[in-house]
Amino acid sequence: MVIPPPIRPERLTKFLKPYVLKMHFTNKFVTAQVIHSPTATVASSASSQEKALRASMESTRDVAAAAKIGKILGERLLVKDVPAVSIFLKKDQKYHGKVKAVIDSLREVGIKLV
Repeated sequence: MVIPPPIRPERLTKFLKPYVLKMHFTNKFVTAQVIHSPTATVASSASSQEKALRASMESTRDVAAAAKIGKILGERLLVKDVPAVSIFLKKDQKYHGKVKAVIDSLREVGIKLV
């Protein structure tokens, strides 16, 4: 059985940013995904856990891996015609290190940040 995404009232979806970038970092892997807020679905994602990417990376958890994940995510977003994303940072995430690497590589690919 497939559970449909939640339907939000129009007054709420008017103020939501349509595409939101969320990042997750563990001691082993880097994951980034872009979520389409009105439908609560994942528009695109990239992770250092993917088998195709692991072979081309030296380490799956450092800043270089985060930059590569951001670049791949940006290319996937351009293929899906997503021009801009807004960034959602958790309370403990600062614009530094891995977070900065993902965001800067998204900018380099051509994704605008709202």
